[in-house]
Amino acid sequence: MSAQAQMRALLDQLMGTARDGDETRQRVKFTDERVCKSHLLNCCPHDILSGTRMDLGECAKTHDLALRADYEIASKARELFFELDAVDHLESFIADCDRRTELAKKRLVETQDEISAEVAAKAETVHELNEEIGKLLAKAEQLGAEGNVDEAQLILQEVEKVRSRKRDAEEEYRNSMPASSFQQQKLRVCEVCSAYLGLHDNDRRLADHFGGKLHLGFIQIREKLEALKKTVIDKQEKRNQDRLKRREEREKEERMKTRTKSRSREQSREHRSRSRERRRRRSRSSSREKRRSSRSRSRDRERRRRHRSHSRSCSKGHRHEPSTRHKSSRDRERSSRDHSRERSRKRGSSERRQDSRDQNGRTDSRRAQDRDRDTGDL
Repeated sequence: MSAQAQMRALLDQLMGTARDGDETRQRVKFTDERVCKSHLLNCCPHDILSGTRMDLGECAKTHDLALRADYEIASKARELFFELDAVDHLESFIADCDRRTELAKKRLVETQDEISAEVAAKAETVHELNEEIGKLLAKAEQLGAEGNVDEAQLILQEVEKVRSRKRDAEEEYRNSMPASSFQQQKLRVCEVCSAYLGLHDNDRRLADHFGGKLHLGFIQIREKLEALKKTVIDKQEKRNQDRLKRREEREKEERMKTRTKSRSREQSREHRSRSRERRRRRSRSSSREKRRSSRSRSRDRERRRRHRSHSRSCSKGHRHEPSTRHKSSRDRERSSRDHSRERSRKRGSSERRQDSRDQNGRTDSRRAQDRDRDTGDL
């Protein structure tokens, strides 16, 4: 790749598909089914194992660094759950690799001479020590390339210790089987990348294998698969919690709505009852007012009627007053005489009544005296 192409890829990775206004590149979105979701998450085996003995070639789906940049920008705003697609892709790839490893093991069992269980256990010990040496050497080389010389020296010291243990294990393995059989190369299948490893491989060969791109690529794929599984589980738990929280909020809102509805119904009922009571009071007060007004009207009528009758009688009396005023003196004297006669008649009747009462009292006293005399004579 030329320097210009590298710069273009770097700009795509940083700014996305819309960095220079190219509309043709924007026709394919990162959400399209034709886009590789594993590439968006930087874990596609086609990218990781490119240039190795197990190069898979180009991926059947679209790989674009600009689309990856678009995805990284969009994933910060919302959850897209592309990890599920990537997990399915990597699981199918790892399952295929594990099948190849099992087939290689069966092939070795068929081709190599059969040995006892004790010798096989000693050979397995030598293989494990070889693997440990190779991993330590690969790590020491990586630290040395990064400039951590002191840590690399410490790891090399550990390598020397493991080498001494390996020599002891090889000696035990050599003494447990014939010399002719010991010289034969005993192979073993790598559990990570399904490559063949020899029992008598030197340290350089082991370091090249365990520090090589193929082995490290398979380690990266397997670690990425485990990390994606954990991410998927965490996101599913978070989504379930969010759903549960939203459900609880909806239930709470519904309960609040029902409470408000019941309160509104109660308030409306109370309002209706109060309005009915008000109407009843108003009707009662209006009826009372009507009765009072009718009574007052009847009283007013009676007063007016009495007033009219009184006014009529007064008017009649005033009409007859002039005749009485113009009566003659003789009539006045006659009426005064009549009054004096009436008074004398009343006075005489009262005197007669008093005399009769006195006479009755005297007769009663005489009768009592006569009774007393008769009783004395006896």
